[in-house]
Amino acid sequence: MRLSPSDRGATISENGSVSALRIVFAGSPMAAVPSLDALIESRHEVVAVVSREDSPVGRKRVLTPTPVAARAADAGIDRILADRLTPDVGEQIAALTPDLGVIVAYGGLVREPLLSAPRLGWINLHFSLLPRWRGAAPVQHAIMAGDERTGVNVFQLVPELDAGPVFAERAEPIGRFQTSGALLERLAVLGATTLVDVVDALADGTAVAVEQTGTPTLAPKLNSADGVISWQEEAIMIDRRIRAVTPEPGASTTLDGERFKVLAAAIAHHEAPMAPGSVAASAGRILVGTADTPLELLRVQPAGKSAMDAAAWWRGRQSSESTVLA
Repeated sequence: MRLSPSDRGATISENGSVSALRIVFAGSPMAAVPSLDALIESRHEVVAVVSREDSPVGRKRVLTPTPVAARAADAGIDRILADRLTPDVGEQIAALTPDLGVIVAYGGLVREPLLSAPRLGWINLHFSLLPRWRGAAPVQHAIMAGDERTGVNVFQLVPELDAGPVFAERAEPIGRFQTSGALLERLAVLGATTLVDVVDALADGTAVAVEQTGTPTLAPKLNSADGVISWQEEAIMIDRRIRAVTPEPGASTTLDGERFKVLAAAIAHHEAPMAPGSVAASAGRILVGTADTPLELLRVQPAGKSAMDAAAWWRGRQSSESTVLA
């Protein structure tokens, strides 16, 4: 699949060179900010940014803009704030006569007629190597599945979820101790440069997209239930789960009926097996039994309290309290 300026109407100057594309950018979380920054710094013009509406944040529930909306405001770019791409939003975007729509983790689906409104359609930066991990949580699912590598794809948006032909793909190894949050930060930077390369190629008429091949796997959004630890599992599976759901939605377990978060842990390879869920302090380390090798708790956050070292948390408990996690 090849898109050229002459075929799809990108603006061409009188001397035949391709001028900057008019871009509408749709995104919301921090992972989309590097892409927005890269486009702002490119030769192209971001004519508007679409982002989700302000939402309450923190214990005081203060209405706060998304990171993308805040960055657009700082850059003086017009914003369209909407949780869904309704017909009204579509009309606002179409009135801007964009050459291209770019979407990075906006959090909503683009449907017709908006899908065809930009002259070059829409492209999407996705944080996986498609067709593996189509969906809202590709980074988390890659870590939870034990994948050794992932990457970024820039593809042409089509009605089917994350199924469009791919313009560019770049791979990235997954670190043995990496959380989804840390990996996503790396992919966001890698994806930003990849995205601008594709936008430049679209403007120049040299972009070529290749249909996806292979069996798709799905990566639906995770919720708090996906972060609940089962100490009956093997240590490597628990370790993957903790890293996959950190920082969101977070890993958790319960002790004496109270839920608390496990922020960081490590497999204690050289320790003797312990009963699943049993807790013991050993040389200042807090160990928990699994189906095989114990897991060392490093950082925890009890309900209603700040994050703390696991050893400090354990020392603060009463000796008569339970020593089995559920």
